[in-house]
Amino acid sequence: MSLSHDELRAAQRCVDQLTVHIDRLEREFGTGLETRRLRADARHLREGLGLLAASHGDRPDASGTSGTSGAETIAVPEAPYDRDLWRDADDEGLGARHGPARP
Repeated sequence: MSLSHDELRAAQRCVDQLTVHIDRLEREFGTGLETRRLRADARHLREGLGLLAASHGDRPDASGTSGTSGAETIAVPEAPYDRDLWRDADDEGLGARHGPARP
């Protein structure tokens, strides 16, 4: 095992422990916004570690406790999209091209 592999495994164990503590906090305080944010943050940490491991040739655990929990990688082509796909779309944050929304 290389040093980087050992460090990744240690970080994954820490995130696993964090998840256990978040479970306990959720039982104590309920599923409010705060505990949902903690759970999402832990999930992002787990995904980030999975991406880091994958970029360095390490494979995630077969147990599913690390990595992206079995998420499938989807390849996005570099070719430009067909302009007709966006014909009726509005630019987010800029509003509708055809005026304000009608009630």
